[in-house]
Amino acid sequence: MSRTTRDYLWVGALAAVVAFAVPWFLWRNATVVAGLPVWLWWHVGWMLLASVTFYLFTRSAWDRLMTGPIADRTGGSRDG
Repeated sequence: MSRTTRDYLWVGALAAVVAFAVPWFLWRNATVVAGLPVWLWWHVGWMLLASVTFYLFTRSAWDRLMTGPIADRTGGSRDG
């Protein structure tokens, strides 16, 4: 997969995380599961999914279009 394709996939992932963060379709739904409203369970699950997505982003695409010195895990700089 080319770098440009991966970049577009990350943009799509970001758009999906933002678009579905607020469950508009669950408003006025009074269903309760395990003592909590369904919309609250949606938020819990969505935050877990967003956390995993952000973790994967930091591992694979964090340095996209970034400038300046970047420190490696040992505290040194990769730029010199």
